[in-house]
Amino acid sequence: MIATCGSARRSLARALADPDAGPVLLYVEGAAGLGKTHLLSELAGLPEAPDVARLWWRCGDGQRVADEPWGKPALLLVDDVHRADEDELRRLRRVLEGLEPGSAAAVAYRPEELPVPGLPLGGSAMAYPFRLTVLTHRLAPWDEERVRRAAADVLGESGGTAEAVGTLHERTGGVPRAVVDLLALLREQRPAFTGTAAEVAAAGVPTRLAELVLSRTYALSPAHRPLVWAAAVLDGPAARDELIAVSGLGAVPGSDALLRALESAALAEPGEGRYGFAVPLAAAAVRDTVPGPVRQDLHRRAAGVLSRRQPVAWTAVGEHHRAAGDDRRWLRAVEKAAESAAASGRHQEAIALLERTLAAPGIPPQARARLAPLLARNAVTGLRSDQTVEVLAQIVQDADLPPAVRGELRLDLGLMLSNQMGRFADGWRVLEIAAAELREVRSVLAARAMAALVTPYWPGASLDVHRGWLIKAVAAADDSGDEAMRTAVLANQVGLAMSWADPEAWDLVERLPVQSTDPACVRQAARGLCNAADSAVWLGFYRRVDGLLAEGRELATRSGAPYTEHSASGTRLLQEWWTGQWLGLARRCEEFIADTADMPFLASDAYVVRGLLAVAQGDWGEARSWLSQRGTFGTENLPVPLGATAAGAVIRLTLARQEVADAAEQARAAWTVVAEKGVWPWAAELAPWAVEALARAGDTTGAQAMVRDFAQGLGAADAPAARAALVWSRAVLAENEALAQGKPSGLLAAAESYRKAAAAYAELPRPYSQALTTECAGRCVLAADAVGEAGGDGEPGGAGGAAGAAGAAGAAGAAGASEAGEAGEAGETDGADRTDGADKADGTQAAGGETGGAGAAEGAAEGAVDGAGAHGSGASAAGGSAAPAGGRASTASAIAELESCAQHFTDLGAVWDATRARALLRTRQPAKKGRPPGRPSHSDQLSPREAEVAQLASSGLTNREIAATLHLSPRTVEQHIAGAMRKTGALSRRDLVHRL
Repeated sequence: MIATCGSARRSLARALADPDAGPVLLYVEGAAGLGKTHLLSELAGLPEAPDVARLWWRCGDGQRVADEPWGKPALLLVDDVHRADEDELRRLRRVLEGLEPGSAAAVAYRPEELPVPGLPLGGSAMAYPFRLTVLTHRLAPWDEERVRRAAADVLGESGGTAEAVGTLHERTGGVPRAVVDLLALLREQRPAFTGTAAEVAAAGVPTRLAELVLSRTYALSPAHRPLVWAAAVLDGPAARDELIAVSGLGAVPGSDALLRALESAALAEPGEGRYGFAVPLAAAAVRDTVPGPVRQDLHRRAAGVLSRRQPVAWTAVGEHHRAAGDDRRWLRAVEKAAESAAASGRHQEAIALLERTLAAPGIPPQARARLAPLLARNAVTGLRSDQTVEVLAQIVQDADLPPAVRGELRLDLGLMLSNQMGRFADGWRVLEIAAAELREVRSVLAARAMAALVTPYWPGASLDVHRGWLIKAVAAADDSGDEAMRTAVLANQVGLAMSWADPEAWDLVERLPVQSTDPACVRQAARGLCNAADSAVWLGFYRRVDGLLAEGRELATRSGAPYTEHSASGTRLLQEWWTGQWLGLARRCEEFIADTADMPFLASDAYVVRGLLAVAQGDWGEARSWLSQRGTFGTENLPVPLGATAAGAVIRLTLARQEVADAAEQARAAWTVVAEKGVWPWAAELAPWAVEALARAGDTTGAQAMVRDFAQGLGAADAPAARAALVWSRAVLAENEALAQGKPSGLLAAAESYRKAAAAYAELPRPYSQALTTECAGRCVLAADAVGEAGGDGEPGGAGGAAGAAGAAGAAGAAGASEAGEAGEAGETDGADRTDGADKADGTQAAGGETGGAGAAEGAAEGAVDGAGAHGSGASAAGGSAAPAGGRASTASAIAELESCAQHFTDLGAVWDATRARALLRTRQPAKKGRPPGRPSHSDQLSPREAEVAQLASSGLTNREIAATLHLSPRTVEQHIAGAMRKTGALSRRDLVHRL
């Protein structure tokens, strides 16, 4: 507060600091509660004059100072001058007129309570001494930011939502005393304050504020009080004529009453020509004291007055009608308010109003029949609350509703269950009933229900079923003759055609009536464009997404379709993930999730993208939490492409944890969902991981069947992402089969297929997938080199010997990790500069993956451990059957590929992938030339290997998972973590993240 004094404070300080300076008189003016006494206390603590005496004088309670000269410089602090009587004012005037050099005075008062307005020291002007400097400081209410800080001080760091702080500022008018008192109420309330605006609005009136406003109100004569009561009922600044009309006093008595109310400070003039309470919250205290019958009359007249304002605030009009006991007019006003809000795109406002109204007991059936469809239409277009579904589910059971109304409500309930809550099975059943119920009575709405059943994203129904509903929906829309409904069906047809890469899909997009002047058509066209953008993301047409989203969102904003706008935001997050725009992506996902907290299904894209980022960053615990939607709803209800993507990531994590059997089961379950749907481009994010899981579990036949079904399902479809994934999947199969047979030529063929997949991803572009498949190619070349060195000849007749050699290498990795690893790695050794026993053993086996060996041929096969789970997979269009010439796949080129991948992973922020790629590089790179013999010293700082281990440990990986990633033994990992904690002073594995 003192900072607001500005030059006045500085002038006061100068006067006190210099004994010869002229005296200063500072008037501190402020309405009740603005902090005058607090400011005087702050001025009393001015550090510039520590030896100056501080003299307090509180008027009205007998505390005063002598009026003779004080004999030395002093600071006089006078409070509550508005309470001083004539005798006290005379004494105070003499003291102030006698201020001597080096002295100062601060005089505080409430301007609204002065006996003579504008004259704090009485009715005659002061005879100020010549040398006296006179200043005035007027206190002002707090702004919203200052209120937010006060809320944080009292209620904790958050202090409530932005809406809660806004309500707090609005209800208190920013008056500090009212703010602090209301915050105290909120702090002490039970159940505990959770930070919502509704809790602030319902907190009540602080006692201090209630007593002040009631004392001022009832100081008025009974003839004048109805004017203040009218202001309390209107609950906001109003014009003079409006107040008088609501009070019922008539023009002359009403004008006189308003003057008396202003003189007594019962009312204020917060805006020119507008009258009300200085603290809006005070209206409730006055309203509660008005006798019931009088209050009802006041509300009735208030409804009439507000109905004449333009634009009409129908919500407020309705509340006044209800308070007056006129339910019929109340419900009509609610209907008009909801229609007005919907027309201007304020769907959430309409939803909240209609929900409250329909939840009230005793609503007549005819009113329910009018209001319920209005609620449903707003809920489907806007962002629903959970209560909407409950209300609609109850209403559709009402046998008194006309069939057409019940069918319309059932339609909107089905749309909400499916599109906004993710309850696809329930929504599908409700929509089927609605389509049948409406076919004969309202063909337009029947077409809408059928169009909804065309949407292919839901799990369950097959592509052929959706095509069948499309035929019915087109026919019903044509029968209806409604252009908006034809556009709605076309929008869903676009989504269906784009999903399975129908060659005519882009032509359908061009048919959307984006230039229409009908808002309903524009809304549906916006949805069609956003559907097309979403499908384009899944197909891999990333360069076409920007234009579709920009136009779709612009139309959605213009036509008032917030649900479409939000769904477009989810599509944007997916595009940013795949195209490598990761900087700030995690934050954007979390902000989107927070913005749609009351509608978590809408944020499912953001949950999955956030989980995929956590996987790449090695934060596996967080990854599973995000991928499972943090328990907000069942992941089995995710849209099919999103569910397949999340399943692929979970399978990858499971493989990385060596839980191969579980990964295979997860793969089969996820694959079944996609296969039943029959939209094969949606298998793109699942196929490589699923094929890897089955192949490593020994189900080669199942893995081959997946690749075959994927290829046949795609046919000739123009789906670039799926085609790249098919090449990747074939490469995974080829790699695992080559490892099982110990065939270097097969590994080289797999490497070539991975390179083809990487090239396909580069074209899209998808840099992360490109880096994963490039890493896989390098890994296969190193594995082929290792198998060749072990004696494999790549021919069928020699498979046993080759497999045995590869298996022996794997077994050496398992055994050598604990011996050589403990002897070499546990020291402060620079792993990048050495190839000790542990590195060689682990790396030789793990050239095809990231685990220690399992022994014999199984060890070599297990070498592919996270070829999908950590590295990715790929394949050639020819199925990876043709082995490339060995000279094209040299170890040197493989190492160069891996070095490039490690850098690309680092640039993206894929910490786990970068660490794994560097670890694989160390297994094959020769020691750097020119390094002095012996181990480098890292006695006081982390070695490079310790830093890598600590980084993975701090993100939540277990020792076993770190060992698999870095090709070390778990014991070596444990020793590195212990060293890192000792050197950094970390108290736990998690604490390492703050110490690195």
